[in-house]
Amino acid sequence: MEWSVGGDSSRYSAALSEENGRVRVSTLSQDGVDVDSPNVVVVRDEKQGRLRVEVDGRPRLVHVAKSGDAWWIHMDGHTHVVHHHERGSPGPSANEGSLTAPMPGTILEILVKEGQRVREGQTLLVVEAMKMEHRIQAPKAGEVTKVHYEQGERVDMGSVLIEIGE
Repeated sequence: MEWSVGGDSSRYSAALSEENGRVRVSTLSQDGVDVDSPNVVVVRDEKQGRLRVEVDGRPRLVHVAKSGDAWWIHMDGHTHVVHHHERGSPGPSANEGSLTAPMPGTILEILVKEGQRVREGQTLLVVEAMKMEHRIQAPKAGEVTKVHYEQGERVDMGSVLIEIGE
């Protein structure tokens, strides 16, 4: 199984081991090359949609939701979208200039306007989904060419939210 995170074109695969209900990442590879990984242990939590994760011995609660082939992972105040890929499937197009809604929700706040220059990682808007706020961030630096929704509007999964050009 291969995974990608956000709009990153790198593909990751991990070997996992399980003992006494604790799943440990044994090895991790990026684009077929083994990489050093932190000591990660995952344990189910009693609440649905939540996991207990230890990273290098530091415990934390992680909220997860699955939508299609993507997992939304909310950890340490950040939301990460992890996509599942069939081994050997093509990666995302490098020319994609739009951000899409990863799950159905409501636009809470729009922090940019058309014509505005943004930097990579800058929060562009906030979407409420599954009673959590998700900050949608710019995958690259560029100019906002189109904002498709207004505050308070509902969006469906896959809806184009914002377009970014050069």
